[in-house]
Amino acid sequence: MKLKKEIDHLVYTVFDLDATINMIEQKLGVRPEFGGYHKTQGTKNALLNLGNKCYLELLAIDDTNTEIPPLRWMGIDLLTSDKITRLAVKSDKLEEDSRLLKAINPEMGIINGGSRKTGDGSLLTWELTMPLSTPEVEIIPFMIDWKNEDNHPTKNLPVLCKLVKLYATHPMPESLESILGGLGTEIELIKSKEISIKAIIEGPGGILEL
Repeated sequence: MKLKKEIDHLVYTVFDLDATINMIEQKLGVRPEFGGYHKTQGTKNALLNLGNKCYLELLAIDDTNTEIPPLRWMGIDLLTSDKITRLAVKSDKLEEDSRLLKAINPEMGIINGGSRKTGDGSLLTWELTMPLSTPEVEIIPFMIDWKNEDNHPTKNLPVLCKLVKLYATHPMPESLESILGGLGTEIELIKSKEISIKAIIEGPGGILEL
């Protein structure tokens, strides 16, 4: 039996990063901090600490980056409305998890290094199993290894919000249970026509459901 892995972050993919930052500040009473740019992916982000080294990543297309054409990662070019499109799970055995993901989909387990400049100008680096550009929403998580605790994005973010609930909906949830279990990931699955990832977040100013 695989031990349960911890959620590292939720990817909330949006059309307008600034507007979403303002919306979350209004709803939760905490302003997400601008993170930086993913130069090799054509995206930019902002972060909201959810505690326990877990965070909400707001992800949007970087319109100033003309070098990266569609389709970009995380389903961002298929977006029909702002929504959580991906889950990232912590891994300290990336090669092993890569093999498990490749058994599900050969394209899912490709390991890549990533980096972005932070707001203070320092460089944040990581290794991950590469999130794909399709579908719009993927419930099967990608794995990420920050290599050391001092490298985690939440290190300098205030802990003012918490993740109250996380669940996913799918027309055939039973088809995902064994896959997620094999990856050591636990997430509540609810039967629905819609494929979605939902989160309830509580902050000092209120509660927000995404």
